[in-house]
Amino acid sequence: MLLKLSINSLYARLLTVGMTVLAISFSLMLYMSVEKLRTSAYTSFTDTISQTDLIVGARASSVQLMLYSVFRIGNATNNITWESYQDILNKDEIDWAVPISLGDSHKGFRVMGTTEEFFTRYKYRGGQSINIKKGYLFDDLYDVVLGAGVAEKLQYDINTPLIVSHGLQSFSDHDDQPFKVSGILEKTGTPVDNTVIVSLAAIEAIHVDWSTGAKIPGQETPIEEIRKMDLSPKNITAALLGVKSKLTIFSLQRWINNYPEEAMTAILPGAALQELWRVVGVVENLLLGISVVVIFTTLIGMTAIMFSSLSERRREMAIWRAMGASPLTIVGLLMLEAIFISLLSIILSLVLLFVSLNVLQPWIDYSYGILVNIEMLSLNDVYVFALFIFASMLISLLPALRAYWFSINDGMTIKI
Repeated sequence: MLLKLSINSLYARLLTVGMTVLAISFSLMLYMSVEKLRTSAYTSFTDTISQTDLIVGARASSVQLMLYSVFRIGNATNNITWESYQDILNKDEIDWAVPISLGDSHKGFRVMGTTEEFFTRYKYRGGQSINIKKGYLFDDLYDVVLGAGVAEKLQYDINTPLIVSHGLQSFSDHDDQPFKVSGILEKTGTPVDNTVIVSLAAIEAIHVDWSTGAKIPGQETPIEEIRKMDLSPKNITAALLGVKSKLTIFSLQRWINNYPEEAMTAILPGAALQELWRVVGVVENLLLGISVVVIFTTLIGMTAIMFSSLSERRREMAIWRAMGASPLTIVGLLMLEAIFISLLSIILSLVLLFVSLNVLQPWIDYSYGILVNIEMLSLNDVYVFALFIFASMLISLLPALRAYWFSINDGMTIKI
């Protein structure tokens, strides 16, 4: 009886209830959007590099090594020699290795020297590979492969010529050895998008006439002669490693960290990313705080709407009291209405959320590199919604008590 009465009462105030449900739905959708953005940002960050067992560089902290080798932020404290890299490569535990050489730039974008194996071994988002969008990989010494972000921001296309600058903020250009764009990568949402990629041999080639970070005055070796030279690297900045068995990761890491010939550091990418996220994760805490405020504000708004609606229902409440309605009936009626409004708001907010995510997900992924997962409710979402319904029941007690105590005195004196 009470259930039917509650439904009929809500239906009789369809416009007011509909606006209330809509307002609460948008608030709940905002909460879920913030939560999905928060968790997706963390997932996208920790999935910047995957299926790489170790990253090796010169002796440094794990965060610093991760920053310059993966995120292209900052500089290495030192390089590691090619001989040391070869010693690591010859270890029985090693399945594959990709060397990386950093230090130069092009119009503010980092230039990275590596091998073609980088494009097959570097994985992100749990195992996705880098794909070529246009053109091809290195076919000539002076070929360049551009990340999608570089090509888009500089408006470069296949065969566009470019000049590599020495260092990050240097006025010295390697203009005697121009490059051309041979390939453009698909968007990945990782630092690869903002990287200019050349071969290791190309890095050696442009520094043939350089010594101790400066060009040797009056020396300019013709390109034809450079092409005939042995352009094997003398040193590299870092290396990505994959092992044959996960059981050997820690023993190999200890061997590298204690390498007697040179001071090197080997880090676990997953652990380093977790440590780095704790440093930059203030954004996550901010988004979490916003989520809490949104829910709290939604409950306050719901309470205000329920109190406001009582002004329209004072005669209705008074009639129920006059007909002998008990306090429990009044409280139960408003509590049921609060539950129905909460459930309808949750359902509508989920519909709005998933529709908007399906529309906006490609744009968010392309523009910000954050893959927002469109999935069913998580257990945490279920807990939050259950808590929201329970809180709605509690706050409905306040207008219910007011309706009970003041319905006869106020309701019967309303003049219409």
